[in-house]
This record gives sequence, structure tokens and C-alpha cells, in this order.
Amino acid sequence: MNAIQDNHRHIEELTLNHWQPLSTSLYDGWVLRFANGYTKRANSVQAIYPCTLDVHEKIMECERIYTSNQLNTIFKITPFVQPAELDQLLQDKGYVVVDRTLVQLRNLEDLKAPEHLAVHINEQLTDEWLKHFCRLNAVNEDSQDTMTQMLFNVRAKTGFITLSVDGLVAACGLGVVERGCIGLHDIITDPSYRNRGLAEQMILHLLHWGKRHGAVSSYLQVVENNAPARRLYAKLGFTDAYSYWYRVKEYIR
Repeated sequence: MNAIQDNHRHIEELTLNHWQPLSTSLYDGWVLRFANGYTKRANSVQAIYPCTLDVHEKIMECERIYTSNQLNTIFKITPFVQPAELDQLLQDKGYVVVDRTLVQLRNLEDLKAPEHLAVHINEQLTDEWLKHFCRLNAVNEDSQDTMTQMLFNVRAKTGFITLSVDGLVAACGLGVVERGCIGLHDIITDPSYRNRGLAEQMILHLLHWGKRHGAVSSYLQVVENNAPARRLYAKLGFTDAYSYWYRVKEYIR
């Protein structure tokens, strides 16, 4: 693995740290994550470390484990999967591809100053931020407790940001700083406030907050077919590093 691949694998580890499940199980180099079905990232197999057991038997065992937890069996496929042929093996077993996603990077040199909008960054998770996050992301009531615990499980420094317009919270998100890098997550703007440049300003505020806490680079994840978000991130100087997708096998009750 070359230096660029090493750096990208480092980013992949950070993405896992910064969106925590409720529990994990280690299985011969694979990390199995569980969070009551809330988001694929937190309820999938991360096959990123070397393994020794028969891969077909491992896939079957993962299917058994996830089925016993009443969850779909989901594998996250990155350039770092072990073994390298895992994606093809899963395709042969009937797993389908969903949510092709780009991981984008930006160093924090020459970072434009944000405008002085009504922005607040709290380094502690609060009920007020959670209320706005759940509203803007349409988190259903059944998932709110799970999502809240997942955020409490993050062990790195986290900034929970809100941006207000005329006293009303119009956008929110979070940034997580670890090992000199800030990851941006769940940047969301109320539909009635979109196309006003609010997301751009909120991201700039988060990146500057990250710099103050030692970050020299940043990453984010964007679904490949989300053209408006990709245009925004390109404007901010983010460039593609690598892609990933999920392989999903439907759980039959």
C-alpha cells in the first residue's frame, strides 16, 4: 500500500470513529457494527483489516449474526477491503450496490474567512441542538434515542453547530476533530432557506473551529449523485479522494 493509500485508510478509520454505533463485534479482522438499524454506516460490516478464515464461511456467519439481530446484512466496500475480492464475492451471492459515496478532502491552508452570521458552536451535545438536528434531518421518533446515544459515544472533540436567520435555526451539522483532521457530518439546511449560501458559511465556521483545535486537513462524505452538494464542496475546495458503496442483502422476516 502506497503513501496515498495509507493516508486514505487513515481517513477511513476516522470516518468510523466519528460516527459511532451502539456496539461492535470484532471477527477475524472485520468490524461488525450495530445501532438498531439507524444508518448503514453504523449497522454494517467494515472489512478493512487482514483476515485468516475462509471468506465464504465468514460471510455466512455475518448473515447469521445480523439476521439474529433483525437487521439486513450490509457490507461497506472501500478500496481497503480484506480480502480484495470481497465485492465480487458479494455480488455473486446476490448482494446489491446502494449509496455510492465519495470521500472528499481539503487541507486547511488558504481557508476563506466566514461571514459574521448568527452561528453557534457548542462542544457539548445539548437538547436544543438535538431538537434542531432531528427536525432538519427528519429523524423519526423511534430512532432519536439511538442517534443520541451514538453521538454521545464519539470520543473525539466535537463541535455541534447551528446557524440562525432572524432568530430561527435554519441549518445545523457537526464537526469532529481527531489526529489533525476535522470530519464534517450531516450538514443540513432547512429547505425553505436553501440557495442562500448558508451551508457554505456554516462549513467555513466549522473548518475554522477545527483549525483552532489543531486540524490541518478535513474530510467529508457525499453521495455520488448529490449534484448540488458536490458543487458546493467543489466551491469550497474539496476534491475526491476515494469512493465507497454498500453491498446489501435483504433480511427476510
